Amino acid sequence: MKPGQRQQLAEKIAGEITLSDVPGKALKKWRTSFKIPPGSLAEYLGVSPSVISDYESGRRKSPGTAVVGKIVDSLFSIDEANGGGFAEKYSKMLFSTIDEDVIYDLHDFSDAVPVTLLAETINCSRICGDADHRVVGYTVVNSLNAILTLSPNEFNRIYGWSTERALIFTDVSSGKSPMVAIRVTPFKPPCVILQGIHPDSVHPLVERLAERDRITVFTTEEKVQDIIKKLREQEW
Repeated sequence: MKPGQRQQLAEKIAGEITLSDVPGKALKKWRTSFKIPPGSLAEYLGVSPSVISDYESGRRKSPGTAVVGKIVDSLFSIDEANGGGFAEKYSKMLFSTIDEDVIYDLHDFSDAVPVTLLAETINCSRICGDADHRVVGYTVVNSLNAILTLSPNEFNRIYGWSTERALIFTDVSSGKSPMVAIRVTPFKPPCVILQGIHPDSVHPLVERLAERDRITVFTTEEKVQDIIKKLREQEW
């Protein structure tokens, strides 16, 4: 990653944490997005693990900009020591664009939301998978355009800032194609919602692929614009 890109990404993350109404939750979201245990972050910062826990839970007063800056630098340093994979991934998301014909909407929550709540909002039926999953955002994706135009590496960019999100594929005919596309990429979402299809029309292979990657699958027959409107109206 270029130094300038690293700096801009760090500023983006620090700004989100500092300006958030719930900075502790934003901090936890980024720590978990980098797959860094609270104990590892605390050790790198030279503080007790309870300090990180108190910040994230809101028990401790929100850290100032200087402390947030140190925390974000620590996330990057720990990630770089482990190969820098997550910083590189999020950098590509920040400095690359995907055609609006591929992604219709992308939104991140301030805290994890049960997939059942997301599903209820847009009248989904569960096909398979664990109903206890939680997600930190969603992406509404044009199924056909994503599969036809995105390479495997580009496909990963539909996850936004975290893979812990629901991918809503629109205008699917059987659901098989998006699940196969997910199968051959390294990152897996906890939840997939297939739009425009009745549960009885879902291909049998969908459930088999979902079970392998522990993905919860829903269907909805809501219109795309109604999905976007309903989800945007929620105070996640």
